[in-house]
Amino acid sequence: MLYSAGMAQPGARYLNMQLVWGGLGLIACFALTIVDYRWFRKIAFPLLAFALVLLLLVLIPGIGLKLNGARRWFDLGPMNFQPSELAKISLIMALAAWGQLHGRRMSEFKYGLALPGGAITVTLGLIFLEPDYGTTMLLASVCCILLFVAGSNWKYIVPPMAMGAVLIGVSIMNDPLRMKRIMAFLHPEQHREGVGFQSYQAMLALGSGGTTGLGLGNGRQKLGFVPEQHTDFIFSVIGEELGVIATIGVVIAFMAIVICGLYIAWNARDRFGMILGTGITFLIGLQAFINIGVVTSALPNKGLPLPFISYGGSSLVMMLGSVGILLSIASYHRVNGPEHNEHEPDFIPEQRELLPDST
Repeated sequence: MLYSAGMAQPGARYLNMQLVWGGLGLIACFALTIVDYRWFRKIAFPLLAFALVLLLLVLIPGIGLKLNGARRWFDLGPMNFQPSELAKISLIMALAAWGQLHGRRMSEFKYGLALPGGAITVTLGLIFLEPDYGTTMLLASVCCILLFVAGSNWKYIVPPMAMGAVLIGVSIMNDPLRMKRIMAFLHPEQHREGVGFQSYQAMLALGSGGTTGLGLGNGRQKLGFVPEQHTDFIFSVIGEELGVIATIGVVIAFMAIVICGLYIAWNARDRFGMILGTGITFLIGLQAFINIGVVTSALPNKGLPLPFISYGGSSLVMMLGSVGILLSIASYHRVNGPEHNEHEPDFIPEQRELLPDST
């Protein structure tokens, strides 16, 4: 699909670069599958601190790369790196480690909201300043889910969620570009030649595809009509060229990932694995839901890529690495039976031969 979406561009740069990133991502996926996921408890907080430093550096002119009015990337020569992708998984790991460490005290305000909420606020604030509203709202939703899963009282979680929604709403109302996107979402016909051009053309692409599509490579809307057709709006290319059958297949595939991920998470051998697996699953599922909702005009334009499919090296590597961690949680969940008590000693892999055969 990337090759087809980039046909209007000279060469096959999108395909070649994505193959490189995909290869690195698969290596990371297989490597993390082998590694015991509990090792990430030890590096969760340092990794989050490192991600925060990168988020600070990317905001500095001359260091961070500014594209389309947003400063979100580091220029690494032949490729760009987006630190918010690292911040996503590192924040999820940190919350999982915190929930494991203070499992019995998560119902208290201090441990269930105040302290983890501080780390969440700093991380989301730096991403918001880029600005990246879509990632901010996505990560905020995942964090609220994780706090609830970790045992925080819902009465502590709902007020900050409502306050955050109000603050984002006020910010959007005072941001002319975002406000135009909201108006284009509410009145697409009136803004189809302006800020709503991208979404309107994406709908035309989906509609012209019909049931079976126009055929791979035969799409027309990608030829300068749908901006960012290789990243945020690649779902429209799939719909136009392969039809509604393929788009439903993509939706079913993401639903399968969510179902399998939640099954893995809720059968994890310890609290850390359960929270970490839940976070990774909702990160993938919600991002796919938002992207597909934007392309189909069910949601306002957010600027989030479609996991595993959109062009973007940072996103692809981090997503495949996250899947590797999820597979590690699955492979280690019966090594020594479930460990739901975080105060029990960790299982030592070298002692596996001393255990009775679980079969």
